[in-house]
Amino acid sequence: MLHSTIKGADFGEEETAFYAEAFMRNIGLLKEEEQEKLHNAHIAIAGLGGVGGIHALSFARLGVGRFSISDKDTFETANINRQAGATQDTFGQDKAEVLEKMIHAINPFAEVRRFSHGISEETVDAFLADASLVIDGLDFFEIGVRRLLFRKAQEKNLSAITAGPVGFGGAMLVFDPQGMSFDAYFDLHDGMSEEEMVLLFGIGLAPALLQRKYFKPDTIDLKKRSAPSLVTGTLFASGLVTCEAVKILLGEKVYPAPHFSQFDPYVRRYKKGYLWGGNRHPLQRFKKWYILRKLKQQQKIS
Repeated sequence: MLHSTIKGADFGEEETAFYAEAFMRNIGLLKEEEQEKLHNAHIAIAGLGGVGGIHALSFARLGVGRFSISDKDTFETANINRQAGATQDTFGQDKAEVLEKMIHAINPFAEVRRFSHGISEETVDAFLADASLVIDGLDFFEIGVRRLLFRKAQEKNLSAITAGPVGFGGAMLVFDPQGMSFDAYFDLHDGMSEEEMVLLFGIGLAPALLQRKYFKPDTIDLKKRSAPSLVTGTLFASGLVTCEAVKILLGEKVYPAPHFSQFDPYVRRYKKGYLWGGNRHPLQRFKKWYILRKLKQQQKIS
């Protein structure tokens, strides 16, 4: 279901005055004409939990003027440790509705299209209509919807970014519609089990394994759809996405998949690289075999 709230779409005098004052501190790092490009940009954010909610608020504070946001869940106590919209006052409330209110609390003139039942084959075209850029903020385990999102983004010639918290830091990938596809990079195919696809998504997202000294595979339970996540990870992941999104929207050079990047403040390392073949790379195949074996031994995968 789509709910639309359009405020200030004509960029009247009141909005112009607000915008000039509210985002004036961006100028100097951004040129005025670049800020105007962000004002006119339309960001489609799927998922508003750990990273997605921070994405939405970060883009609102950047001065992005139009949003499509989606999430089918409500806030609960388990979200407190990392999700921007989770407070005692929002438990039980629709995540998309809460984040829409938070965006408007920052910029009352923002245009927000809210999809409170998430995205599906029936709604994804409307969700991506007129978008400038697609941002993946979906739950780590929502692999089917994630594949749909990236496939449709490529069909519509839209760049799409995915990032996730990995230990204390974050990892990010950019998908160019003319480049390597999401399914090709992660080596995903119809007929695979959901658990195997989720595992492939995880090892492909952070191939540098900067977290390996302290983050062990046995902390993940694919059966229960459970993995540890910290607020530092969600903040760093969203920081990577926000910066990369600005570069894309302003027409600057970015490095799409199979290029990858990961930053881990705990070990004070930043790694960027080129993963030939994505998850088809021999080292990635070994990681898959090793982690699958460990998880099966611990009965955390079927």
